[in-house]
Amino acid sequence: KPAYQRILLKLSGEALQGEEGFGIDPTILDRMAQEVKELVELGVQVGVVIGGGNLFRGAGLAEAGMNRVVGDHMGMLATVMNGLAMRDALHRAYVNARVMSAIPLKGVCDDYNWADAISQLRQGRVVIFSAGTGNPFFTTDSASCLRGIEIEADVVLKATKVDGVFTSDPVANPDAELYD
Repeated sequence: KPAYQRILLKLSGEALQGEEGFGIDPTILDRMAQEVKELVELGVQVGVVIGGGNLFRGAGLAEAGMNRVVGDHMGMLATVMNGLAMRDALHRAYVNARVMSAIPLKGVCDDYNWADAISQLRQGRVVIFSAGTGNPFFTTDSASCLRGIEIEADVVLKATKVDGVFTSDPVANPDAELYD
């Protein structure tokens, strides 16, 4: 019996890019989909949030003068693209999945609604939450926690490229310290 009945899984968009440094590596995408499939087959209800850093990074553009709100909106759209890619990979693995967006994209994916999300999860569908919170200035990590609370997840799990929580980004700062 799984330790958790319902989880929210936060995946880094950067994890999808593999060695390419940009975009989506189909091999990695399919491997992630297979791992989600294993959870579903165990009876776990799975919600997913994927970042957009593999497709868009607003920090450099903000430094060049781009409006932060515009950059954040572009980042939200990148998460939708990753969500659509994950849904496709899950469907190819015979896993029923839905993409919900915090910003309406009629004809592309469903609008986010917490009650509908819970209903989809109860029916055994994977729900992929995209477009963050729908508001600028909030990270996909924040969106993951928010969606986890809203769908009454037993746990929010963040898959990341570092080994824990640090005082600062250990990739950018070699002196960053790991919290116990």
